[in-house]
Amino acid sequence: MSFGAPEKKLGIRGSPTREVYFDSVRIPASRRIGPEGTGFTTALHTLDHTRTTIAAQAVGIAQGALDYALGYMQERRQFGQPIADFQGLQFMVADMGMRVEAARQLTYAAAGRSERNDRDLAFFGAAAKCFASDVAMQVTTDAVQLLGGYGYTRDYPVERMMRDAKITQIYEGTNQIQRIVVARQLLDGVQSQL
Repeated sequence: MSFGAPEKKLGIRGSPTREVYFDSVRIPASRRIGPEGTGFTTALHTLDHTRTTIAAQAVGIAQGALDYALGYMQERRQFGQPIADFQGLQFMVADMGMRVEAARQLTYAAAGRSERNDRDLAFFGAAAKCFASDVAMQVTTDAVQLLGGYGYTRDYPVERMMRDAKITQIYEGTNQIQRIVVARQLLDGVQSQL
């Protein structure tokens, strides 16, 4: 077993990523997960569970960006007052807060279903991952906007949060794939039996 060169990534730079190469590696049958020939099905079922963890990651990133933006708005002054007093910015943070909380609640619903291995886990896991990661991308982008020029610099953490949020829309299946999973679950009637 050997490893490729480290990837130079846009975000989540604290998590090293490399290719893993297997050359003439043998795995004993006692280490196999599930019956022979069921690997693809097992992998897909595993994704139903792990998508919830990506949703949780996305909620955490979004909450961090919201928290930072709120603190910044209360400290930053323009025209003799904190920018938190400006109604237009209040509307932005209100939308950010509502989205983060909606994503959190959907993620909690998916986590409960994952723990119980409920029949509707595929719907909730995909929905939570898709919704929460879209929220993370939107909220972090809004946080950058709220900080103005400072938000675009590495001196403030929201630019990193925005870069980190992007991967949550991609791994464990892109959000386009999540929408296919959700639609198929709805068409199969899984959601109507909740």
